[in-house]
Amino acid sequence: MLFLKLSWESFRFAITALKSNLTRTILSLLGVTIGIFAIIAVFTLVDSLEQKIKSSFAFLGTNVMRVDRFPFANGPQDYPWWKYFKRPPGTYAEYRFLEDRLSNADGVTISSSSSATVQAGSNSFQGTSLTGVAYTYQDVFEVALEEGRYFSEAEIDASRNLIIVGKKIANTLYPNQSPLGKEVKIKGMKFTIIGIFEEEGAGFLDLPSKDEACLIPFGAFSKMFYTGRNGLEPTIAAKGKDTDIGLVALENEMTGLLRAKRGLKPTEENNFALNKTEFIQNAIGSIFDVISVAGWVIGGFSILVGGFGIANIMFVSVRERTNIIGIQKSLGARNYFILFQFLFEAVCLSLIGGGSGILLVYFLSFIPLGSLDLILSFNNILLGLGVSSAIGVVAGIVPATLAARMDPVEAIRTN
Repeated sequence: MLFLKLSWESFRFAITALKSNLTRTILSLLGVTIGIFAIIAVFTLVDSLEQKIKSSFAFLGTNVMRVDRFPFANGPQDYPWWKYFKRPPGTYAEYRFLEDRLSNADGVTISSSSSATVQAGSNSFQGTSLTGVAYTYQDVFEVALEEGRYFSEAEIDASRNLIIVGKKIANTLYPNQSPLGKEVKIKGMKFTIIGIFEEEGAGFLDLPSKDEACLIPFGAFSKMFYTGRNGLEPTIAAKGKDTDIGLVALENEMTGLLRAKRGLKPTEENNFALNKTEFIQNAIGSIFDVISVAGWVIGGFSILVGGFGIANIMFVSVRERTNIIGIQKSLGARNYFILFQFLFEAVCLSLIGGGSGILLVYFLSFIPLGSLDLILSFNNILLGLGVSSAIGVVAGIVPATLAARMDPVEAIRTN
């Protein structure tokens, strides 16, 4: 209770001291304001950009293992693409083989994609991402529909001419009306719309968006596009279990099954690559970690200048109030009360500067930046306030200690 009372008294003394010379106070906190603004602005931009890019790669799925010819590259290295180019692509038979035997997967699917033009009467939409899928596609990748339904297993097996379209395609082909049950043409073949994706918004950095995508049965896709070695290569993907950390069990099982299916001898190396979709997100995270360090460096210099400014103003404040310190100590004020008084002043000064910097970042988040939304996270707010408090303590501890150790008699005599 005594500690809280003394803390409150110290806080009151600090606020009174800061109000006594507003011009000096404002000039002192400018350095901290600029420093915190620089750090939190960079972190907010980095976090928002990273989140946007990662969400743009959501079409790759999470916790997913892909069967490819080419492995994802990890940094600068010799990449024997000519060797990988000779590898056979995945096949529908291999998909069925894995689907029947994989025990460490929540789902296995096959798909193949191409660009196409979708027409409906006099309206058309070019550059559509058309994907042929198996029924199990929804078990591996998210298929969020705003209207309609997904394919039934019988419809997929029968290669029915049905299609699920993106919101932008639906609005272009059938403006101001529901497209469900209506027909579209792709390469001369008619497809009936049975579903519409939830609106996703513009893709970032020209990455695919479901608003401009279509799904059709894999069999129907194979009628329009040749899939195989010299055509469009299908992609086999398996979704790992949440308990399989790093997809180690899934990778080992898929490796064994694929080697057996392809008849590879024990001495032969794999003629396929198993790629984890998290590889891309981890690579993106590593890049933004470096940018975050740059943010610390950029804002660190401003913070350092701000800290020196606060320390300087605290030394001046101690000098100006030497007589008051002497009077307080002669009346029984303890050393820690004097210490708290000046330390609170330094911390308050730094927190006001830090809070102002965070407020500037908050206003900055309202500036439109195209498809990028700046979001000031609670973690970044806590980081800014924490750094401000630390700078206040570091900048104020020496002046506060000198004030606390003053001899009351000598302090009263000081002019």
